[in-house]
Amino acid sequence: MSSSPQYYTRTAQFLHWIMALIFIAAWLIGFYSGNFLSYDVDGSFKGDVITLHKNIATLIIFLLIIRIFWRYTHPAPKLPDSMSPTMKVLAHAGHLGLYFMLIAIPITGCLFSWSVGKPVPVLYLFEIPRLLEKNPELLAIVKPLHAYLSWFAGVLVVGHLLAALKHHFIDKDHILLSMTRQPK
Repeated sequence: MSSSPQYYTRTAQFLHWIMALIFIAAWLIGFYSGNFLSYDVDGSFKGDVITLHKNIATLIIFLLIIRIFWRYTHPAPKLPDSMSPTMKVLAHAGHLGLYFMLIAIPITGCLFSWSVGKPVPVLYLFEIPRLLEKNPELLAIVKPLHAYLSWFAGVLVVGHLLAALKHHFIDKDHILLSMTRQPK
């Protein structure tokens, strides 16, 4: 039986970093449009910013499918033996939480758009087919749910980043390097 790799594959690294950039960009654009723009004052500009948010964020759905398949077929590097069993459980729980958010936030975003009668565009190329019609009752649920999930995901991402930096600068283990380098 072969041992666990020390580094993620280049494909896994690419998917991780491109999804991180897309998520952060979509999060910041969503935060900006939701908190600093108003249809009463900013009119079509707010609509354009939200459309940009949706066109970028929907890409996560497609990349996540690829990423889950890749992760299933390519084992992750083993966590260092220096980590306690509790820390390993927390690391796995954090990763599962991030994957859950990468599924739940786009789904609630799509439901949010459809429930107000708007399309869900992908990279300005096509739209995800509507699965429901305008629905104010559903909107009352998915709008705050999308916002709360986004905030919680932001906290998870910050925690993920801080944990990676702790591993690199304090623990001095291979965790961060496994997502940024390949063996020579």
